[in-house]
Amino acid sequence: MTPKAPAQRLRLCFVHAALLLYCLISVLPVLVIVMNSFKTRRAIFAAPLEPPLPTTASLAGYRTVIAQGDFLLYFQNSLTVTIGSLFFVLLFGAMAAFALSEYRFRLNTFLGLFLALGIMVPIRLGTVAILQMMVSAGLVNTLTALVLVYTAQGLPLAVFILSEFMRNVSDDLKNAGRIDGLSEYRIFFVLVLPLIRPALATVAVFTMIPIWNDLWFPLILAPGEATKTVTLGAQIFLGQFVTNWEAVLAALSLAILPVLVLYLLFSRQLIAGITAGAVK
Repeated sequence: MTPKAPAQRLRLCFVHAALLLYCLISVLPVLVIVMNSFKTRRAIFAAPLEPPLPTTASLAGYRTVIAQGDFLLYFQNSLTVTIGSLFFVLLFGAMAAFALSEYRFRLNTFLGLFLALGIMVPIRLGTVAILQMMVSAGLVNTLTALVLVYTAQGLPLAVFILSEFMRNVSDDLKNAGRIDGLSEYRIFFVLVLPLIRPALATVAVFTMIPIWNDLWFPLILAPGEATKTVTLGAQIFLGQFVTNWEAVLAALSLAILPVLVLYLLFSRQLIAGITAGAVK
């Protein structure tokens, strides 16, 4: 045993303890919301950290949410906006990353830095200008407005992550495709995209969560009854004098499901993408 072994084990213990603490801090609020969504209102306030028991269990919140017919529409709107935004972010982000990493031209570096600024500058700073643009285009109270805004919001991070992965795709493979007569589009879609699936999954997860949970832009750009999203629709159970906390917690619990399903489906690619990016 080397003298460094005890110090390394101690360092690993601290790292694992920090990770466990972070995991607990992250999971506990979600667990509390889900547990309390299956309890009565009195039990929620009496013992919020206690799991539902036979004497305190109740499905009244879920029955209220299901009885509220519009909530299924809100869920559908969120799903439409999220899937549409993810499609355009991954498509345009991958195409831009391929161009920046594959071709060398005069403004290559400038464009890369310009897109990177979108990561540091919050898009909410331009809310007034965005609202004016949507009013001029007649897109207020439409899902198209949300898709456009979320696509613009997700593109900088997508280009930044995907370009790093595309630079590591073998040039010999792409040149072999060109020799065989493949067009640049076929090289991109057939050769490059399958090799960066972990990066695409990473971008999809990091892009979906802010879109699905966002309340700001749906409240400003699409507050109409036909275009409300899940997060905005959950506000119908919040009143000035009376709040149906069972329904609020049930609605939030249902809103968490798509994110969990996405993580379970792409967890392997997500971890592979994060670890690959960590050693570049």
